[in-house]
Amino acid sequence: MLNCGADWLHMDIMDGHFVPNLTIGAPVIESLRKHTKAYLDCHLMVTNPLDYVDPFGKAGASGFTFHVEVSKENWQELVQRIKSKGMRPGVALKPGTPIEEVYPLVESENPVEMVLVMTVEPGFGGQKFMPEMMDKVRALRKKYPSLDIEVDGGLGPSTIDMAASAGANCIVAGSSVFGAPKPAHVISHLRKSVEESQQNI
Repeated sequence: MLNCGADWLHMDIMDGHFVPNLTIGAPVIESLRKHTKAYLDCHLMVTNPLDYVDPFGKAGASGFTFHVEVSKENWQELVQRIKSKGMRPGVALKPGTPIEEVYPLVESENPVEMVLVMTVEPGFGGQKFMPEMMDKVRALRKKYPSLDIEVDGGLGPSTIDMAASAGANCIVAGSSVFGAPKPAHVISHLRKSVEESQQNI
C-alpha cells in the first residue's frame, strides 16, 4: 500500500464488545512495526480505551483514536496518557452521535489532534457510505479550519468528492483500494480529489 502511494496504514481494532467484531490487537501492531516506519493510524473501537494505551504505545502505534461514546468520563486522562506514550490522540464518533460531543475535546487545553467521522456504522467493512454524515464534516471544518478531519467507511472513487468538498483531509479506504485491480490508481484518485478541494477552501 505504501508503494501504491498511501501515506498512513489504518488499523481497525475491535474488542468484540463495543462492536460485535473482534480484530487485531497490539501484538499485530508490534509485528508490523518491525517491517515499516509508516504512520500506523490505530482506530480503537473498544469499550475501555485506557486499557489499550500502554500496550499500543509499546507496540509502536503512531496514532490512537478512541470513541467519544465510551470516554465521556475520562477523556482528559486518556488524551494525556496517549500523548505521554508518544502517540497522536484522535477522537471518533459513530453516525448516531451528534458532532457537538467532540467539540470539548478539540477545544481543551490538551486537545485531540484529529476527529474521525464514521460514515458507516463501525464494525464491518464493505458498508454503504452515508452522505448525510458530511454535515458533520462541514461543521467541523467551518469551526476548526486547520483540524485534521478523517472519514472512514464506504470511501472510494464514487464518494470521495463528497467527503473532500465537505472538508475531510484524511481518507480511510479499505474495500475500494484492496478490492481494486490497480490500488495505486484508486489512491491517486482519492488524493487528487482531496488536494483539489483543499485548494478551494
